[in-house]
Amino acid sequence: QVQLVETGGGLVQPGGSLRLSCVASGSIGNLYAMGWYRQAPGKQRELVARIFSLGGTDYADSVKGRFTISRDNAKNTVSLQMNSLKPEDTAEYYCYVKRVGVSEDWGQGTQVTVSS
Repeated sequence: QVQLVETGGGLVQPGGSLRLSCVASGSIGNLYAMGWYRQAPGKQRELVARIFSLGGTDYADSVKGRFTISRDNAKNTVSLQMNSLKPEDTAEYYCYVKRVGVSEDWGQGTQVTVSS
């Protein structure tokens, strides 16, 4: 079991920036990917960005060029730098870890609200 704790959500004006961080504790051997999903009210949870065990990244089309995912292996941390935020980025953001042969582990979520 991997425990995930997210920080960094909040309220920001359109065009602003936020940085989300997620610290993983427990065994994350056989890592496949770490990343972020989000879920807005009334919508399905969607992948925002992920970083694979060898460092490759994958982004939703809606955030390409604005969001950057990174990982600090020494600290078991994955971060999401979000720039040029839009109202449609408003959602609950969830950190996740996917290990080979094991279901995903999820954080509790952190709220991001983009509003003037």
